[in-house]
Amino acid sequence: MYLQTQSINFKLCVGNENSKTVEATLLDNHLTKPETLIQQIVIFVVAILIALPLILFGIEIIKGSDPYVKSVLSLQGNLVQGKAIFQINCAGCHGLEANGLVGPSLRQISKYKSRYGLIHQVTSGETPPMPKFQPSLQEMSDLLTYLESL
Repeated sequence: MYLQTQSINFKLCVGNENSKTVEATLLDNHLTKPETLIQQIVIFVVAILIALPLILFGIEIIKGSDPYVKSVLSLQGNLVQGKAIFQINCAGCHGLEANGLVGPSLRQISKYKSRYGLIHQVTSGETPPMPKFQPSLQEMSDLLTYLESL
């Protein structure tokens, strides 16, 4: 729909001096052209596409600022130790080979969860029935190395 306008002529008088005729345009309604609406939608979509990666990047920076996570990620994990930690603490639910039992399979888990996500999953206890597990920095690094090898 197109913008509908109406012109009205009126006289503007200043004191007793000469009068001037001024044309004013009034809007009958707030309808806009389809092109304007499309432009507004495109601008909105572009703004979201710019803001979303910035927000996600900001979240990753905040996650990476956790001292526990930073310390774990700075250590070199030991695969053999990580497997032993897994078998003692995790295999009861995830199976000896991490194929899943009560808990889900952890095969190729690093394709689906970031390093931070894995650390958070292990330490948070936010997904019952998985318990909150607080390994030492080196133990978490070892476990992370093992999980990433699956």
